[in-house]
Amino acid sequence: MKGHLIGVGVGPGDPDLLTLKAVKALQSADVVGYFAKAGNVSHARTVAAAHFPAGAVELPLLYPVTTEIHRHDDAYRTAIGAFYDASAAAVAEHLMAGRTVAVLSEGDPLFYGSYMHIHVRLAGRFQTQVIPGVTGMSGCWSEAGAPIAQGDDVLMVLPGTLDEAELARRLAEADAAVIMKVGRNLPKIRRALAAAGRLDRAVYVERGTMADCALVPLAERADERAPYFAIVLVPGWERAA
Repeated sequence: MKGHLIGVGVGPGDPDLLTLKAVKALQSADVVGYFAKAGNVSHARTVAAAHFPAGAVELPLLYPVTTEIHRHDDAYRTAIGAFYDASAAAVAEHLMAGRTVAVLSEGDPLFYGSYMHIHVRLAGRFQTQVIPGVTGMSGCWSEAGAPIAQGDDVLMVLPGTLDEAELARRLAEADAAVIMKVGRNLPKIRRALAAAGRLDRAVYVERGTMADCALVPLAERADERAPYFAIVLVPGWERAA
């Protein structure tokens, strides 16, 4: 008898932002899978661990070291594809044994989340459920108290990995924007915002909803690399009624 796969969104970092449905799913799991970089603690596990049932099997899914390879490089695509194949196979082994497997995802599982790579590989073969989570971007704009969009505002969500010219073009078109994947791309993001005439509205939020959250106008933030949990917000409301 085949098991049950559950993608569980654990939210942006504050354990109190786990949904009741997420907690119930965790408490029913035989196996809990979570992603982490090799040698690092899983942030998703830290958020949700208090709700793991006694005796649950933990299944760490450890990313290969690929930061030195450009994301468009064939070597990167090969390494990360093989990782997701192997991770899906590890989850499927438990599902074939009839177990309920909850795979954790920071934020929402189907929004820039690693869980989706497991989902597309296994959803056609096993009973699958996805439990949405509070996204990192909504956690950040709530932390900043920044109304992000109103009325006819068009909100764009942009990865900071885009080429600088493309990032600037899209920022110039948007009424409001959220820039994800900041990290080492922060200097490029600042230049693109300046080129689009939006730097003066941009807000940098680091570790939104967490105890060590920090936020500042982006124009005042130094250009050194940002941590993984960082987002840049460009609120709309420029014509707020």
